[in-house]
Amino acid sequence: MGHEDELRGVLAKLLDWEDAHAGFDSAIEGLPPEGRGIQPDGLPYSPWQLLEHMRICQRDILDFCLDSNYREMKFEEYWPDTVAPPTADAWDNSIKSFRADLERLKQLAMDNGIDLFARIPHGTGQTYLRELLLVSDHNAYHLGQLVAVRRRLGHWKR
Repeated sequence: MGHEDELRGVLAKLLDWEDAHAGFDSAIEGLPPEGRGIQPDGLPYSPWQLLEHMRICQRDILDFCLDSNYREMKFEEYWPDTVAPPTADAWDNSIKSFRADLERLKQLAMDNGIDLFARIPHGTGQTYLRELLLVSDHNAYHLGQLVAVRRRLGHWKR
């Protein structure tokens, strides 16, 4: 295996590994519906807001990497309008969408037809490597927040 293939493998793994922190599945697993829309005292977000924010941002980065007609979002578009899931299915649909986009990002990382160091043609200097690292870093940051919220709500058992 060459260095580039090794880098691609590490990037794909980095997108959802649990080596240094809780992963996505651990962070959402077992959270009861009644705890999904509560902002604990002293914290400005609920589990739903964090989940949706991660889903929206991850999808935005994926769209930026792949869509030459990409439109930059406004800051307020990166956060949901509601504290709680608006429907009974919204939580599960958000998780399903997050996972699907995560898989697409892993495929992007492993795609030998994409030069990881190339600048994204419609960007302003960003590379594919930068965007993959950005989404990994962003998700890890907010997964930590989700664990903290769950601890405050009494719904974390690790």
